[in-house]
Parts: sequence; structure tokens; C-alpha cells
Amino acid sequence: MQPVFHPLPASIADHYRAGGADAYGLLPEHRLVTGGGVPCRATLRPLPEGAPYLIVAHRPFEGLNPYTETGPIFLSAEPGALAEPMTGLPPFLTSPAYILRGYSADERILYGTGSVVATDRLIEAAAALLQRPEVAFLHIRSASNNCFHCRVERG
Repeated sequence: MQPVFHPLPASIADHYRAGGADAYGLLPEHRLVTGGGVPCRATLRPLPEGAPYLIVAHRPFEGLNPYTETGPIFLSAEPGALAEPMTGLPPFLTSPAYILRGYSADERILYGTGSVVATDRLIEAAAALLQRPEVAFLHIRSASNNCFHCRVERG
């Protein structure tokens, strides 16, 4: 089974880029990349030096329950800057390791699915978790800050 890595949906990126409120009802913060290290959730790429970007509180879930985490994400401020879902490792995953965690169809964490995984093993680990019928989707999150990076689904 080939995992598919999904960028932030276009409708959500467009909402934030148009100045729409984030998960906390706040307006996006506007910044310029200085010093690198800004992984864009819409392009699945690191943003280049000097590029405009947004910081927003994002909740990558459809509903609300005790497991629907909210946290900061970075997003290119450029209109239309989006990636297509991809089967290869997204270029913005440049840290040594990430949290990989499985969720049920009702958006609840499936205990025993979460672990810190070396970046070069993410595809293999995601494929193994997606073999389990109770796993509806996965999240890749920062191993140091728990920030949401992308959603992973079956290909």
C-alpha cells in the first residue's frame, strides 16, 4: 500500500490567504522567511529566504472531540501556491524525525499507533499503519513541537 501525503486543502489555504480567521478566531500573522526552516503546509516545500508567509492556528479535523488538536502552522502567503498529493516524501520534511500517528474514521487517536519515526522511514512506517483496517488516516507532526505537518491516506 502506497501512502499519499496531502497538502493543506486549497479551500483552507485560500481562506487563510484571504485573511480569514484561524481556529482561534484570530487573523493570520504575516511574516517573511528569515533564516530558513519554514515548512509550508500548502506547498509541502520549505519556503525560500524572504518569502512571505502566514502563521495561523489550525485544527486539521472536520469535527470536534477531545482528540482534535489545534496548533500553529506556516503557510505560503502567495495565492495559488499549492502542491498536489504525492506518494514520495514531501520536500518540507527536513527534520531528522517526526511523530506519525493514526486516527480512526471518527477522528480519534488510535492508541499504539503514535511514535517518533526517523524521516527516512516515514513511508515504510506509514504504509504499515495504513494496512490496519481501523486506521482511517495518519498525521505527520513535529517530533519536537507536535505541530501538524500533513495528512497521510491510502493511495
